Parts: sequence; C-alpha cells; structure tokens
Amino acid sequence: MTLRVLVVASEMSPRVKTGGLADVVGALPAALAREGVEIRTLLPGYPGVLAALGHGETVLSFDDLFGGPAWVQEGRLDDAVIYALVAPHLYARDGGLYTDAGGADYPDNAFRFAALAFAGAEIAQGALAGFAPGVLHAHDWQAALAPAYLHYSGKPRPATIVTVHNIAFQGQFGRELLRALRLPPDSFHMGGVEYYGSIGFLKAGLQLCDRITTVSPTYALEIETSEFGMGLDGLLRARADVVSGILNGVDESVWNPATDDLIAARYDAATLGKRAKNRVALQKRLRLDPDPDAFLLGVVSRMSWQKGQDMLLANLPQLMARRTQLALIGAGDKHLEDNFRAAQAAHPGRVGVMIGYSEALAHLVQAGVDAFLVPSRFEPCGLTQLYALRYGAVPIVARVGGLKDTIIDANEMALQSGAATGVQFSPPTAESFAMALRQAEDLFRDKATWRRLQTNGMKTDVSWRHPARHYAALYREAARA
Repeated sequence: MTLRVLVVASEMSPRVKTGGLADVVGALPAALAREGVEIRTLLPGYPGVLAALGHGETVLSFDDLFGGPAWVQEGRLDDAVIYALVAPHLYARDGGLYTDAGGADYPDNAFRFAALAFAGAEIAQGALAGFAPGVLHAHDWQAALAPAYLHYSGKPRPATIVTVHNIAFQGQFGRELLRALRLPPDSFHMGGVEYYGSIGFLKAGLQLCDRITTVSPTYALEIETSEFGMGLDGLLRARADVVSGILNGVDESVWNPATDDLIAARYDAATLGKRAKNRVALQKRLRLDPDPDAFLLGVVSRMSWQKGQDMLLANLPQLMARRTQLALIGAGDKHLEDNFRAAQAAHPGRVGVMIGYSEALAHLVQAGVDAFLVPSRFEPCGLTQLYALRYGAVPIVARVGGLKDTIIDANEMALQSGAATGVQFSPPTAESFAMALRQAEDLFRDKATWRRLQTNGMKTDVSWRHPARHYAALYREAARA
C-alpha cells in the first residue's frame, strides 16, 4: 500500500540549492517511489521555483500569512509533485534564499520560514482535498517549526520527522515574536519552543517531533555529545531512542562518469585510462602546468572553519615543496578566499583557484584530480566524497561524521584485504592532515595500489537504493506508531 509523505524544505535541487540539503530533497521523490512511498514537497515560492513551475493550480489560500496574502500552487518539477508557497511579501526578492545581496540575513527570516512550516502543518492536517499524508518530514531549522504547529493545534495530525542536515544552523529568534509567530503563550518553556531564552526553530522541532534523523550514523551519535551537539546535545541524549542516522546517496543520473556530459572524456572502472583526458582539461582550465606525473589534489567546498581549508593552507608550503598541484573551487570566508588567491599568485601553475561555484567545473575536478580533499572538522554526511568515489578520485578525509561512515581507510589490513577506498585522518588538525597527505602521495606513487583504491571506490554503491529503504521503513514505523 502506498504511503503518502509531505516533505517540507527550504530548497530542492536542481532549482534552488545552497548545499547538500537540496540534493537530498531533490533525490527523495524518485528514490522513495520505488519503495511504495509517494512524496509531495512543499517549497517556498522563490522566483526560481515559480518560474520553473509555470502556471500551476492554486490549491490553498491564506488571507494573511505573516504580513500578506499567500497561496499554495501545485505543479511538477522533474516528475515530482511540488507545492509552492507563493507569498510575494516573503519570497519575491533578488538576493539569496536566506540572505540579501550583501550577505546579511533577511531581518524577517523568522516569518519567512514560520510561514513555510505553518503552511506545511495545514496541508498535513488535510487542508488539500484528496491528499492526507501519513507523515510530515521537515528538513532543518527552516521547516522544523511544523511539528510545533501541529503539536499545539490540538487537532489530529500525522507522524512527524525532523532531519538535521547540520546542527550548527538552528534558527533562533527573540521571544517577543512568540505571539506574532502564532505560537501559544504556554509553548514558551523548555519542553516546548524555548531555547536559552529565545525561540528555537530547530530545538522546537527536535523536541516535539516523533522521530529525528540525521544524515549519517556517526553524526547521529556525535550530536549527542557536547563537542558536536551545539547546545542541543542534552535534548538529543534525552530523546536518543528516536534518533537515527541515514546516509545520503548520490543521484546516479547526474553523477556518473560513464554518462557525464560535463567532463572532457567519459569512462568507467574498466576504462580508467580515459580519465587522463579530464586531468589535461582541468589543468588547462585552471592554468596548471601540464604535468602528467604531478600529484593533483582537488577541493570543491564552501570555505569555512568547519570545512578545514585553514588546515590545507597550513600544509601548502610542504605540498609545494613536492611534485603536487591543487585545483580548488569554493567561496565563503573572505580571509580564506584571499589566502587561496595569494597562494595561486605565489605558485602559478601549481595552484589553480576559482572563487565561486561552477557545476561543470565541479564535475571536471572530480573527473580529473588524483585525490579529493575533505578535511572537515565536522561533517554530517558530505556528498563530495561520494562523488569522488564514483569518479575515481581517491578521498582524503577527516575521520568524522559521514566521512568516517563512507570511506574505508587505507590502513595495512584494509590494503591487504583489498577493501580500502581512501585515506582517513584523526584528529582533524593540520599535523594529522599532513601525515595523511604524505601517506596518500606514497600510495599514489605505487600505481598498482592506487588503481585498486580507485576501482574499489568506483564499485562502491553510493546510490539512493539503501538509504531509500531505510527512509521507507522509518516512515512506515512512524506512521504505525
């Protein structure tokens, strides 16, 4: 029997995306359909979403939704049923999804995403004719108030699940907004929406939902500790019996070197020799020396302390003293951007940097580099190391979160048994990273061993097949409870 699920999220690949959240939300409908789960997704009516949907049917209206009229428009994107919350006063803006053109948070973000959660709660309680979901699945803080609205409505409701993609982003707003956010006075306490004297969107969802998931088994354990829980570890320890981790997967229709139109030469595990053409194309694109024997390292990442690029900068002098090249795409912290620009100027032909993001270049990096670097201090799941496995770029990763769960370290036993797929290091420090880089380069110089690492990675199943089964089982368990 088909189970119906309403997903509430602030972004969805490929239409509106800032990170891995969008990739997960975009992949779930097709992946879960094979498991007998029908997903419909509620998104904010950003200009990009509305342009992609075209003229859909209006299925629900609000006379006043946090400052103006709003309505829900139904349509389809890439064979997925989409509900767009059209609220021009909240979403018709020229900046980013969460910030203005100058990078500052929109001052009304509390209302922009409370509106999304409120509309989700209404739909979950049967506001749309012919659609009665058995589960509401809210993603991250932007949707996490939906379980609170359902809880305090006093009406029958479906099961609720909140997925944490990165617990560092929590959505905290002043307590004076309680009435304006349509939350009852008795909700402001430790067992409700109150969080250190503020209204905590993510905290409220985690407190009041039926099930909690995050995007890897290790991260599910890590966020119950003070080191990784970002102040929510006590709540999560108290609710440990409903917390689980489900790894993300990769959309194989997009990330497949055998069919990828964005790379210079297609290949698979049996034709790895063709991969060299992508290396040449990448070196040319980023103005790196056309050196076929250099150890070519790649990074595609947001630039931040979390992602560990400062550790890479600390190791650049040692890397440049050896036959090594670096291809990097990223944007974020201005100090890090400036330092990588300076490194490119200091090492022309050895360091190639693009500040910003290009989907085509991201694919070419995965297809062209020898090793892919993810030195994160914490990483809920990570997708780029999964892409690297698919493309034969050997991952070098910190032993945290989903990186620990997805990469098999090339220790002596794993090499002997033929199971290794990459190099892990711990703790996440510049010194440990330096040792991992040296180990990886030694492995790279042993061509037979390196080829085994590449082919092991390319044969690893990083698709949505297994995660989809876990989500389907969780949905059905929650709906039956």
